[in-house]
Amino acid sequence: MTKDSEIRFVGIDPSTKTGFVILDSNGEVLVEEEIRSKAKDPARMIEIAKDIKAQLKPNDKIIIEGFAYGARGNAVDFQYGLGWLIRAMMYSEKFAYTEATPSQLKKFISNRGNAKKEDLVLPLFKKWGYENHSDNIRDAYGLARMAYSMYNPKGLAGYEIDVLKKMVRPS
Repeated sequence: MTKDSEIRFVGIDPSTKTGFVILDSNGEVLVEEEIRSKAKDPARMIEIAKDIKAQLKPNDKIIIEGFAYGARGNAVDFQYGLGWLIRAMMYSEKFAYTEATPSQLKKFISNRGNAKKEDLVLPLFKKWGYENHSDNIRDAYGLARMAYSMYNPKGLAGYEIDVLKKMVRPS
């Protein structure tokens, strides 16, 4: 298998500071970053989507966090716009992806679908030895770990398997 055909596992947490993580075929971190842009909208959204696209490869297994439909605040419209732009980009470029709701991500990491962001820090460290100061990157890591686990299910807990079975893969 060549480097270009190697399977990688990608997690995307769309936000004003988009969490982006890529794991290699062994589950080791290749990329962990917050993708940002200082441009004005909609150019900011386009730059973030382009940055993501530039890092993706055809065989990547991608999970993007779904929309937080109950969310409030100034950034919600941006998150929805960016989320749809990234999905449209992946669709048009033929990158297959799966969507995980925020509660599925939390449940997979902590066995609690209603966990707060800070409640995910310890489970991420205990399960995978992973830590990062950014909750966006931590979420992206959890999403990438979900993608990895779909193809490497050995040793998963029952609740983790249940979460993976319920995730949505758009057509």
